[in-house]
Amino acid sequence: MGREHDMRTIGLIGGMSWQSSRLYYDRINQMVAERRGGASSAKIILNSLDFAPIAKMQADGHWREAGAQLANAAQALERAGAEVIAIGANTMHKVAEQVKASVAIPLLHIGDALVKELRADARSRPLLLGTRYTMEDAFLTGHLERKGIGAITPDQADRDALHAIIYDQLIKGVVTDEARATVRAMIERSFAREADSVIFGCTEIGMLFPPTEVGVPGYDTLEIHARALVDFSLG
Repeated sequence: MGREHDMRTIGLIGGMSWQSSRLYYDRINQMVAERRGGASSAKIILNSLDFAPIAKMQADGHWREAGAQLANAAQALERAGAEVIAIGANTMHKVAEQVKASVAIPLLHIGDALVKELRADARSRPLLLGTRYTMEDAFLTGHLERKGIGAITPDQADRDALHAIIYDQLIKGVVTDEARATVRAMIERSFAREADSVIFGCTEIGMLFPPTEVGVPGYDTLEIHARALVDFSLG
């Protein structure tokens, strides 16, 4: 079988937000091009959802309903020929089990990819940044805790400020110096709490600045998830 044919097709559930889906598409293709060379690009089927009704379901606590929407999207990707499913967002991994149960093909969980990298670098006390749901619910922190990684989160005021930056600015493609300064200050405050690293646990946070610029080792979940998907596709 020729090398161009032994690439597995990635099924990406996107639109949550489309800003991060654009970055997923870019990074996955860049990584495939770097590894394969020539004119190589990734085999991706993107099912991009309207985020407005999903964001309302999140705010209203209607997670089962939101999960059903993503499960339908995953099933459509499977029918279209996807060989692995990826949810292109951290927050919507709250419904990952519901989505996983709806398809026969594997779902590559963003938390699994993150844990693998944190453990490889012996991180045990990362600062977790993300939406209010990601920071306050246990669907990602529990994933880390089960592997011996005790994530910490910012205080309530900082969590509220970060959530607002994500939903009022980043998902709309708005990046301001004020938002950059606000998030940098959150990270700096975590040093006093002995954070040994920082997780960009929202796929839009990397729009503010790269994780290499935060003063402690940084882990961008979008980058890590994209790399894991490329590993699966080319493996």
